[in-house]
Amino acid sequence: MALVHAELSERERQVLEAVIRSYVETAEPAGSRTISRRFGLGVSPATIRNVMSDLEEKGYLFHPHTSAGRIPTDKAYRFYVDGLLRLAPPALPERERLAEQIGERGSAIETILRRAAQSLGVLTQELGVALGPRLDQTILQRLELVRMNSERLILVLTLHGGAVRTIFIELAGEIADNAVAEVQRVLNERLAGLSLSEIRTSLASRLRDAVPLGGATELLNIFVQEGEQMFDLATASDEDSVLLGQASLLADKPEFASGERMKQLIALTETRTHLAGLLRQRTATPGVSITIGDEHGSQLLGGLTMVTAEYRAGSLTGVIGVIGPTRMPYEKVIALVTHTSSLVTDLLA
Repeated sequence: MALVHAELSERERQVLEAVIRSYVETAEPAGSRTISRRFGLGVSPATIRNVMSDLEEKGYLFHPHTSAGRIPTDKAYRFYVDGLLRLAPPALPERERLAEQIGERGSAIETILRRAAQSLGVLTQELGVALGPRLDQTILQRLELVRMNSERLILVLTLHGGAVRTIFIELAGEIADNAVAEVQRVLNERLAGLSLSEIRTSLASRLRDAVPLGGATELLNIFVQEGEQMFDLATASDEDSVLLGQASLLADKPEFASGERMKQLIALTETRTHLAGLLRQRTATPGVSITIGDEHGSQLLGGLTMVTAEYRAGSLTGVIGVIGPTRMPYEKVIALVTHTSSLVTDLLA
């Protein structure tokens, strides 16, 4: 971004920052008199008007046809985020509120992430969003076989971090309780401590030489023959891993006053597979990741900004953050997202 920064003079930077701050606060196009009156730049409205015209020619501002004022472009917000922000930690009351609302240590990953997305959304007044870690790399702590009836069992998987997955197992005939208990023992003995991915790819070979007691061979053979499919079902899809806060917080913003923008917001929250794919790409980016408007390469996110930060749960990673209009209080949002990601990592430690 160095070349982009170099093309603006100090006065242009000052005027651009003032226009952005004015528009973020008021949602109204900023005119030269408003900028002169509110920000005391030490130059006349006429000078500010000329600078704003130059910024428009360079692609940082645009002129709504119904207004004499100007609005920042995606390029302006990118310049602001890269070169003009003055970041500070969240205020103590906000940090305390997050710590209180997100939850206790030892809670399940999904519970912590859901609370974090909700709390972050409320504090920023944007749409909180979190992406859970890929469960195929999650470690199995223990499993249980629970009888539903004579023809069906439930396989309950308890995973590292508190996540739980259940899988239905259909039986060809009735199997004695002692056989069920024996297979549960063998499975825990052979599989506990492995990742779901390792189990899925090596289950048959890990069980083939097992000699269960109490006539449990028939049930164990089900796992040998169908285990790969069972444990594939246990790794939730990325769509299921997306957790959202309250979309209604965005619905009240002026950007969503039109029916088309509301449809865009609804489509975004309902098309979670697409959103999960965009979020998953950010898990390899340390620190804060910010994409603005057209940078997403997605029509659903046009006119929106996404701010996320990576969290870690042992070897697992995901992201937490917010989605909102490009007219966003970036300093506050970035500080809160950064703090929340650290808090989530600590809670999952």
